[in-house]
Amino acid sequence: MPYTDLPEAELREYRTSVQAPADLADFWSQTLGEARALAVPPVLDPVGTGLRLVTTQDVTFSGFGGHPIRAWYHRPAGALSELPTVIVYHGYSGGRPLPHCVPAWCLAGYAVLDVDTRGQGGDTADPGGSGPFWPGYLTRGIEDPYGYYYRRVFTDAVLAVDAARALPGVDPSRIAVTGESQGGGMTIAVAALAEGITAAMPDVPFLSDLPRAASIATRTPYSELVKYLSIHRSQVERAFATLAYFDVAVLASLATVPALFSVALMDQTTPPSTVYAAYNAYAGDKELRTYPFNEHEGGHSHHEAEQLHWLTSTLPLP
Repeated sequence: MPYTDLPEAELREYRTSVQAPADLADFWSQTLGEARALAVPPVLDPVGTGLRLVTTQDVTFSGFGGHPIRAWYHRPAGALSELPTVIVYHGYSGGRPLPHCVPAWCLAGYAVLDVDTRGQGGDTADPGGSGPFWPGYLTRGIEDPYGYYYRRVFTDAVLAVDAARALPGVDPSRIAVTGESQGGGMTIAVAALAEGITAAMPDVPFLSDLPRAASIATRTPYSELVKYLSIHRSQVERAFATLAYFDVAVLASLATVPALFSVALMDQTTPPSTVYAAYNAYAGDKELRTYPFNEHEGGHSHHEAEQLHWLTSTLPLP
């Protein structure tokens, strides 16, 4: 796959042209406040996975609108102390896997909250509706930021942090967030909007620098936005005005916790310039791992090893 984006030297300096809406802080403060007012304590049920080294519970917690959101809570078997915890968000159209599919973080000694994504490929419904959209999720409710699909998703992701802090065996002061692609975008949003996060690991993040992504990405999901705008031609300005509330290249400027990013320079799903837009805007201490000859899989297992090394330094185990 050839390079299709800016040269690497230009990527290092690239910045988004998207401006933060004037009411961005109020929008998210109101959104999260309304959701928290409807929240109830998380409910846990034991799950038999057949694994002897990990214990797993099925968690239901309150997300946007008080809607029930599902997650797996994994802990190393026999761990007695409160553990630092990694919250995992998933890629586009995915969701939490089967309960025996345990992330490597748990095998390293961390507790893990593996969070489902509403309305996608897991076990969580999305009760919210929308007007016209192109099939997929990216354009659902794009006419209005208050009805936009990712308002619900980002709220769920932030309230997952609240839920994690309420779980038995979690050290509430030591929580990291991570995810790849869509999950990477959610990770940046949570780092910006949640309080008290210790570390963030966005991997080839989606939902960044959305106008540029729509103009150069050759694959889904950004092609959904292109298809929608090709039909709803009078809605271009309105659509991008909505997306500015959710663009993680904008939200990244609000995030101050240490972060480890990844980017793949042959990625045509989340073009590298859009990843650099979020990375360059990110306000906290940050590091970037670059994979010059990889596509959207990024560094894959190689990057997982990088994350494990980085996290055990940034968020040490007891």
